[in-house]
Amino acid sequence: MNDILASERTGWPARLAAPGRGLLLVGLALAEAVVACVVAATAMLIPLGIGLYLFPPSVAWLSGLAERARRYARRWSAVTVAYPEPARPAVPAGLPGRLRWCGRTLTDRGFWYEYRWSLIDPIVGAFVAGIPFSLVVYGVFGALVQPFVWQPIDRAGGSNWYTAVHVNTLPRALLAVPIAVAVTVLGLWCGPWLLRVHARLTRALLTLDRTEELTRRVEQLAGTRAAAVDSSAAELRRIERDLHDGAQARLVAMGMSLSNAERLIERDPETARALVAEVRQNSSKALQELRDLVRGIHPPVLADRGLPDAVRALALDSPLDVQVDARLAHRLPPPLESAVYFAVNELLANTAKHSGADRLDIGIALDEGLLRIRVRDDGCGGADPSRGSGLRGVQRRLAAFDGTLRVDSPAGGPTVIELEVPCGS
Repeated sequence: MNDILASERTGWPARLAAPGRGLLLVGLALAEAVVACVVAATAMLIPLGIGLYLFPPSVAWLSGLAERARRYARRWSAVTVAYPEPARPAVPAGLPGRLRWCGRTLTDRGFWYEYRWSLIDPIVGAFVAGIPFSLVVYGVFGALVQPFVWQPIDRAGGSNWYTAVHVNTLPRALLAVPIAVAVTVLGLWCGPWLLRVHARLTRALLTLDRTEELTRRVEQLAGTRAAAVDSSAAELRRIERDLHDGAQARLVAMGMSLSNAERLIERDPETARALVAEVRQNSSKALQELRDLVRGIHPPVLADRGLPDAVRALALDSPLDVQVDARLAHRLPPPLESAVYFAVNELLANTAKHSGADRLDIGIALDEGLLRIRVRDDGCGGADPSRGSGLRGVQRRLAAFDGTLRVDSPAGGPTVIELEVPCGS
């Protein structure tokens, strides 16, 4: 997967694709301009009430276009544009909830950064992205069309110029051909560079300013540290509770049974034999509980075979039809593997319990030092991290590794959850 992405960004394949990609970005810019007008119009309708129902979908369209621009920048130019944190919550069903949602969105700096991008990119971004396509089209016209149209234009009394050449004779028409070839090559050659310029412009428009970003980063790290400490304390309490209520209790009972068997072995051998058999059964149960406890701390399949096979083992235990597509070229650091494993386990449990889904697809891949996990189900949708402890727990688990969680779960489904964790690989 990484090799494919690398070939898309360098060499002649990228140069040949750059004009088409630039044209696609121009189309995206036109859509941004339209959506920007729709967002402004629906925002002004909020006081009339109808905007409470029209404004949220227009914001969703805007965010969808911004997400597509981020994806193009990363895939085509290796420029990572950060997503706004925290993620925008789902729209509540009731009228008061919609009113609060609109108020929070209109005071959210992430929304205004996306709206600013939708106003500037159709002008500046479209111009930069459209240059490669324009140069190639102009070059192809000069090389393949110009030699055949100069005579009709000249006979009609027109003035035909190609760059600095006044094409009114056959030699001048032929002179325009190498110039046209040079223009075409220039458009192909500079295409990837101009796309990187466009990607950096996208990053500049959609990313918070440096001071605010650092402030938010400090707040995030402080919260992450507190969450990591609380999580570690809770995990230690869980292990202590499981040992106290499970294996420890059985071991105490086994000791008492052995003491009774020792006293009865001479007077009542049959009862002593029954007590020894009971101790043997309890020892098997205690061993199984200890194995389950160890599996809850660090599953053996994860330690022995790595994250892809560990996730496949989770899929086999799930009541859903789970398909796993895992493409990892090498093992990840053990703490990261463990965090991602338990995050996927939590998502599987939440999906089976709440979504009503029959099928779930899990994709795992490494891309430019980021571990990406995509979980998609065909359930009823409506998942929201702000309303459920399960997704918040996944967020806290990933936050310790500077990871992010994004949820796209419209009412009626499908639900798509994307996890991204830096891994420096």
